[in-house]
This record gives sequence, structure tokens and C-alpha cells, in this order.
Amino acid sequence: MSKKDSFVKGTIILAAAALVARVLGIFQRVPLEHLFNDVGDAAFSQANNVYLMLLTLATAGIPSTLSKMVSERYALNRPDEARQIYRAALIFGAVVGVIISVLLYITAPLFAKHAGVPESTLAIRAIAPALLLFPSIAMMRGYSQGRNNMMANGMSQIVEQIARVLTAILLAFVLFHQGYSNSVMAAGASFGSVFGSIGAFAIMLYAAIRLHREDKASGLYAAQGERLPLLRIYKDIFSLSIPIILSSMTIQAVYFIDSSLIVPLLSGQVGNAEATRLLGILGQKAQSIAGIPPVLAIALSTSLIPVISAAYARRDEEHLKRQITLAMRIAILTGTPIVLSLVVAAFSVNGLLFSTPSGSGMIALLTLGTIFQITMTTSNSILLGMGKSRISMFYVLAGIVVKLGASVLLSRFMGIYGIIIATALCFIVITALNLRLLRTIVPFQIMGKRWGGYLIAVLVSAAVGYGLNEAGIHLAGLLPDRVAYLIACLLTGASVVALYLVVLIIFGVLSAAELSSYPRPVRKLLNPLMKLQPARMREKE
Repeated sequence: MSKKDSFVKGTIILAAAALVARVLGIFQRVPLEHLFNDVGDAAFSQANNVYLMLLTLATAGIPSTLSKMVSERYALNRPDEARQIYRAALIFGAVVGVIISVLLYITAPLFAKHAGVPESTLAIRAIAPALLLFPSIAMMRGYSQGRNNMMANGMSQIVEQIARVLTAILLAFVLFHQGYSNSVMAAGASFGSVFGSIGAFAIMLYAAIRLHREDKASGLYAAQGERLPLLRIYKDIFSLSIPIILSSMTIQAVYFIDSSLIVPLLSGQVGNAEATRLLGILGQKAQSIAGIPPVLAIALSTSLIPVISAAYARRDEEHLKRQITLAMRIAILTGTPIVLSLVVAAFSVNGLLFSTPSGSGMIALLTLGTIFQITMTTSNSILLGMGKSRISMFYVLAGIVVKLGASVLLSRFMGIYGIIIATALCFIVITALNLRLLRTIVPFQIMGKRWGGYLIAVLVSAAVGYGLNEAGIHLAGLLPDRVAYLIACLLTGASVVALYLVVLIIFGVLSAAELSSYPRPVRKLLNPLMKLQPARMREKE
């Protein structure tokens, strides 16, 4: 298999695993939201966001760095050095896992009290043991990626999610029928992450044992390389990974800020009970639905990052310009119809999935902001591919400062909606700084003169989708509510996507000439529709 084929296969495996994980995450939130009251929703959301924030802080960036270091050593025929680096990373993962899980368990009551939901203490403590294994799992995934074994990584993510979701729902359901309080039920659901970590660890351990046997049989262990000092290994790992860690934790940092500040900021305005309810809606409903749009767009654009990295290394400015333009354009154009569909059908999606359609405005606003999350993540990836992770790190810190300041300021005038707008402002600031830096490296335009056609496509498809959604909602008087919501969702989603694509093609935003650069699934979808483009536009190409 060629390097290109191997890379594409790896990208597909990891993208599929990420998509499955996201779908399972939503599948978990829906039944839990039906079981919990406002306190249970808030406690589970708070525990989950604290856990994900610490997990990202402890592991993000290190697996990628480990992958790079391991693959380089094997390419240079120095497998013994690769094993030493892997061993050092595993030691670090084990130590960090113990430290952060113990710290989280001890400090849970203090955090829960200051975040305004003391009932979340049990849930935070229940999820803490999952941090024992996950840093080590992250190191194992990094090594596996460095050895080009993407299947093990993808399978471990899927098994992790299945184990986590099933046990979380089962434990919450059993505790509910045993008559326990919502704080105990939230703890049971949170403990599902522990089972997820055990499942993921089992898969990675099996893959590691199998790889060890293959290496032994092939004689790789015969070669003994230079003895590398632990301090030198850790210096190499952290010098590369710390900027990546800070760049990768933006979204989890934003969600952690929300979990920590919503109740303290809003309880004086709306009361503690209502602030807790709003936190539950944001965590259980809005964040899970808003997590859908970035998956496809980021997977598509990420597949171009190695090409960008190679073009930058060769100083091939023209090719680099084309690839940056293509990455950003694909991210925006593929993410927009999913964002629009979920925004205009927020009420129907909310009513279909959850116990009540309350909080639909929050879902719509947070989902609308994900278009900037998509541009932020894609531009971050491009900068990381060009070796600009250190500068990207400072841009992320600037965005987090904006998020904090805007949350405090806007919440006074706009309540929970001000906090959600502050999230979008964070993503916008980081995107703007990233694009400004990229343009100093190589001049490029994302859409150029095509922005007008893009905006028309957005407005037309959103308007039609909103009208169809409203019509579908009115069917609730004639049909059962959820049947009406399902019809509204299907009509809205299909019409928004179809109309959006047609208008893009008619106005020349998508051109036949550039289709050859797009991923194959996108080409197969769009080629038949290109006949709708006026002949004069096709001739210009």
C-alpha cells in the first residue's frame, strides 16, 4: 500500500470513529435527559466538562508528538530509540493519570460549590477514576499511530464510546427505578466513563501485545540503539506538544468556563434554580447538538493538512495557496448546510430528541456559532501543519480571554444568550488572528468574489427551511408531537441541503474546474448537479 493510500485509509478510519463517537454521545444524552431533572442534567454536564477539560490538558498534543517521534525513529531504522520514547511516555501517562484523578476526586466538593451546583460533587468523583487509564491510552494511541496502525485507534474509540454510553444509561436507569436522587443518578451515568476507559485500554493493550509479537518475530528487537536519558526524551516531547495542547483545548476550555460560570453569573438575575436549569440545557442539549456540524467539515479539511505541510516545507507558494484556500473553502461549504439545518429546525430537533422543546433558542444560537468553530479548528490545523503551533497557542489564549471577559459583560444584559454569544466571539477572534497570520505567509482568498453567491445560498436555504419547519411544527395539532417534529426535521434538512447546493452551483460558488481537487464523495455528489450552472459560467472555467 502506498503512503498516500495508507494516509487516506487512516484518515477515513479516524474520521469514521469520530463520527460514531459523536453519534453515540448524542445517543447517550437523549435518554439521560429524559431521566434527569434540572439538577441531574446540570450535575452530569458539569462532571463531563470538567473531566474532558482535564483529559485534554493531560493528553492533547502528546500523542501527536509521540507519533511523529516514533515514526521518525522507525524511518531511520532506530526502533530501540522508538521503544525508549514509548516507554517514557507510558510512565508519564501512568503518573499523570494517578495525579489528576486523585486531585479531581479531592477537589470535587470545592469546585462544585464554587460552580454553583454542589449536587455535582458525586458525579465529578464518580468520573475521576476514568482519568487513571486515559493518559496511558492516549500514549498507546500515539505510538500506534506512529506505527501506522490506525485501526486499533479507531476501534478503541468506538469500543470506549459503546461501553461508556451503555453503562451510563443502564446505571442511571437502575438508580432511577431504585428511587435514588438525581445527584446519585448523575454519578452513576458519569461512572460510565470508567467502563469506557477499561474497554479502550483493553483494545489498545491487545493491539500492543500483537505488535510486540510481530516485532519480535521480524527481528526488530535485535538492534540496540543509543541509551536516551529520560529528561532528554521528556524535553523533546513537551517542547513540541505543549503549544499543541493549548491550541487543542479551546473547545473544552470554553465548555469548562460555561460549566463553571453560568450559575454564579446568572443566579443573581434569575435565581439559582433557573440558572441550574439553563446549565443543564446548555450541557445536555445545546452542546451535544452543536457538536454535530464540525465532524464532517473538519474530517474533510484535515485530510489536506499533510499536503499543506509538504508544500510549506518545499516553499511551493502557489501550491500552498491553493491548498489553504481549498481547506478553508471545503470546511465552510460543507459545514454550513448542516449548521443551517440544525439552526432553523432547532425547535423540531429539540422536541424530537428530548423530553421538551425548552431551550431551543439556546440550541440554535450555539449551533450557529459552530461555523466559526469549524473555521477556527481548520485554520489551527493548517498552522500546526506549517509548524506555527507556538504562535497559534497565543491566539487561543487571546480567544479564551475574550470568552471570559465577554461572558461576564454580556451576561449582565443578555443572560444565557450573552454567554453563548461570547463563545462565538472566542472562535471569531481566533479565526481572524489565524487567517491574518496565514496571509502574511502566503496571500490567499477563501471565496473572493464568490462571497455574494454564498450569502444568497445561505439566506435562501435558511428562509425556505425555516418556513417548512414552522409548517411541520403546526402538524403537531393533527399528529402526535414527535411525529410532527420528525416530519419537520426531515423536510427542513432535505430542503436546506438541496437548495443550498443548487444556489451555490447556479451562482458559480462551486465551479466544475475545482471539483477535481475535492474529495471523491463530494465529487460524486456534485458532478450531476453541475449541469444546473449557466453555460456562461462554465465557459469562464
